[in-house]
Amino acid sequence: MNAETSFRYLTFSLDADGIANVMLNRPPANAIDRDMYIEIAALFADPDVMGDVKAIVLGAEGRFFCAGNDLDEFATMTPDNGAERMWRVREAFFAIQGCPVPVIGAVHGAALGSGLAIAASCDFVVASPDARFGLPELTVGVMGGAARLARVGAQPVVRRMFFTGEAIEARQLVDWGGAMFLFEGDGLIDEARRLARRVASFSPTAVRLAKGILNRVENMELQPGYAFEQGFTVRMSGHPDSKEALRAFAEKRPAEYAPRNPQWAIEA
Repeated sequence: MNAETSFRYLTFSLDADGIANVMLNRPPANAIDRDMYIEIAALFADPDVMGDVKAIVLGAEGRFFCAGNDLDEFATMTPDNGAERMWRVREAFFAIQGCPVPVIGAVHGAALGSGLAIAASCDFVVASPDARFGLPELTVGVMGGAARLARVGAQPVVRRMFFTGEAIEARQLVDWGGAMFLFEGDGLIDEARRLARRVASFSPTAVRLAKGILNRVENMELQPGYAFEQGFTVRMSGHPDSKEALRAFAEKRPAEYAPRNPQWAIEA
């Protein structure tokens, strides 16, 4: 699917290089409700509905990246209906993190609560220096978000942000050791797309294999994790793209990779 199309709350397009642009689009602040969580989960769990996707840039329309969960849904949440609603939330975050291709977050404006969690579910984030991140859960009487923030920030940072509910600028978060990349000036989406094109220049089979490996080793101990990676170095040596990458590097030319082989994916 090469033409631009849309769900109700997501717009997306795929270019000739295999880069998908996915934009949150629920005015006025991209606050997320149950239906939007379902759309996010569906698209990122199966990005190939867009075509032959090699990498995804996840951004947002409007002034904000995402101002958080739709508060009307919190107002109607009860112990009886809450479990299903929270499952929908987890399903969306896990789909982004588990997406079979790399997802690069492009964050501007406010990324609060669920917005912060969406950003932290990406493989990495490029942010405007004045983007603001926060976990205002306690201010609205709920929990959640801290485990997602812990992917990009140390525990004292997570706890300060959670217990105070104060939003901080991306520049401050980076100064506190936050693992994201600031981009000065205009063209945030273009910068994320530049990085995505770099990803897309490698073997599509190897990139998807690497995404599965990185997701698996993230929570493994160092030694078994490294051994797990090495096992796939051995396996990848039998794929023609491996030798083509070596030849292209030696000959200082662009590589010509084979079409993606779905059999090389790692099961979650």
